[in-house]
Amino acid sequence: YNFSVNNDLEKRISDAFCVFDHHGDKFIDVREVGTVLRLLGCVPTEQEVNEVISATESEETSGEVHLTKFLPHVSQLLMERKMEPAPPEKILQAFKILDPENKGYLTKESFGKLMMEEGEPFTQEEMDEMWPVAIDPISGHIPYEFYLNQLMVAM
Repeated sequence: YNFSVNNDLEKRISDAFCVFDHHGDKFIDVREVGTVLRLLGCVPTEQEVNEVISATESEETSGEVHLTKFLPHVSQLLMERKMEPAPPEKILQAFKILDPENKGYLTKESFGKLMMEEGEPFTQEEMDEMWPVAIDPISGHIPYEFYLNQLMVAM
């Protein structure tokens, strides 16, 4: 399987893929596809991860994805700007809807309930990983405006 990487984008995809290519044979386990996409800066839904797997899973060895199929498919998705993270302005708009009194923060209870019940629910494990980062240790609330300002500075 000799193929060339044509540009910076393909090199980034290939490099991310190869992190999980534990045997050096240009194959990865389908369960790593979501992780590779996130490593590339994508924010895929479960459905999008499954679509990439369906489109790229090897016919010969099920449960595995080969770089030759993964590279062009994901390259195309990235060029079409699919699975991109929402810009901070959009995230701020969403938080403002959840904060009708415009307090600038959400409570752990209300936010936790939303995260585990709406859209693509978080698992308890994901919530436990998020809380230490999200909650202000002094107030016990989630000061979303502060975090979004941090995000905007980082960009």
